[in-house]
Amino acid sequence: MAGIAAFALALSGCGSKSGSNNNTNSNSSAPPAAQTSAGAPSTSSAPAAGALTACMVLDTGGVDDKSFNQSSWAGMTAANKANPNIKISYVPSNSGNDYTPNLKAEVTKGCDTIIAVGGLMTDNVKAVATANPTVHFAEVDSGSTAPNVYGIQFNTAQGGFLGGYLAAGMSKSGKVATWGGLNIPPVTIYMDGFWEGVNYYNTQNKKNVKVLGWNEKNQKGGTFSQSFTDQNKGKQISQTFIQQGADIIFPVAGGAGLGAGAAAQASNGRANVIWVDTDGCVSAAQYCKYFITSVTKNLTDSVTQYVNQAASGTFPTGSYVGTLANNGTGLAPYHQFASKVPASLQSQLEQVKADITSGKIKITSPSQPAS
Repeated sequence: MAGIAAFALALSGCGSKSGSNNNTNSNSSAPPAAQTSAGAPSTSSAPAAGALTACMVLDTGGVDDKSFNQSSWAGMTAANKANPNIKISYVPSNSGNDYTPNLKAEVTKGCDTIIAVGGLMTDNVKAVATANPTVHFAEVDSGSTAPNVYGIQFNTAQGGFLGGYLAAGMSKSGKVATWGGLNIPPVTIYMDGFWEGVNYYNTQNKKNVKVLGWNEKNQKGGTFSQSFTDQNKGKQISQTFIQQGADIIFPVAGGAGLGAGAAAQASNGRANVIWVDTDGCVSAAQYCKYFITSVTKNLTDSVTQYVNQAASGTFPTGSYVGTLANNGTGLAPYHQFASKVPASLQSQLEQVKADITSGKIKITSPSQPAS
């Protein structure tokens, strides 16, 4: 994958309480374009160019959750690898009760910037940032909530739409399923897109593929594990859907979603999975043979760009929104399913992607971030 371009030129996209070391390295793909909420670059003063102390507060699930924590930390390590003057560390959260204490501890430690991972921390970040206006913050899966908070968001309804269309086209039983970790916008936005994609496939191809586990029209319903870590619960939910006839499962639940891979493995070929956030064949390779593809969120590059920009002398402000157009979301390679996805379906997916990007296809998920 291509190296990270200079952020300024691109502007136009559960463990112990101790932090990790800062020697982890990670490769990253071509960076998405970044912009402020107004669509133009906006920055504020940063430390001397090239030097930065960047600290990350993780959500529950640990730094190796195969999902948003791991991908966000990979963005930090990529920045550190390219510039050793960027000092990095992280603090994990064992529960939501740790969010505010962790954020405050990073302020006390003297971090130049603090990156919070996960929309569940939105209120905590806003409160701590407001109380510390000279400290710079960024938050993954949340918009800007204060002048010193940079929002990093993704319209994953777009990527989810492609995943739903693909699932409908690949289903042999005429039933697919999706479930989430919690009923919160960063989760349901994926599920909305998936649901819309299945229904669009039905309209375009005169089919009647059913979606189990979610209906965009009922935002208070749906199936949720109430956890981003409970793999046993994820397996149980997925097995129930398989028993109900679903042959493709789309879990939006961080590490708990690995239970869907285990359920597919135990199904003796009856079911497969579309993974979420990261390329599952890289982050959860043990289940690669069951992953048709993954609906990705380009967390790594967006975090890397933010850190690089801060180290260059200015902090970005406002919000970035990742889309299909700027490679902030999309589908990962088909890997072991490359020969199994019909060429005609792949062609349809390319057209659907173009139509979403152009605005011809209007996605209606209420969880989409403001562009």
